[in-house]
Amino acid sequence: MMSNNETLCRKFAKIIGGKAGFAGGKCVVTISRDQIKATILGKRFGVTSSFSFESKNKRSGRALCLGRIALLQKEVEKFISVLRNQGIKVSSIHNEWLFDNPRLIYVNIESVEKPLIFARKVRRALKFTR
Repeated sequence: MMSNNETLCRKFAKIIGGKAGFAGGKCVVTISRDQIKATILGKRFGVTSSFSFESKNKRSGRALCLGRIALLQKEVEKFISVLRNQGIKVSSIHNEWLFDNPRLIYVNIESVEKPLIFARKVRRALKFTR
């Protein structure tokens, strides 16, 4: 029988459209951006993004919700605009690799709210990445 957190994690993953798992006691959902044919130093590189929640308050249901999203440069502006308009904080925008092709930009996001609400907000923003 699944625990409440496992059930919540599966719902979180379904909304976002990724695969659920637990790492270090927190729910982590990963999505692959297989449509991006990226390379680093000429070698194929699997582009993934991850979203998580942890430290859920039992009374309010609110949790620390985080995300690390890999985007193409042309996707960044619209993606972060949609998130910011929904109250999600963008904590960093950066590239991680020197010799990637195409250029990948990573956006880190954070919010304290109910995980399924966060997941729905992320889903709205992800519509602008395909």
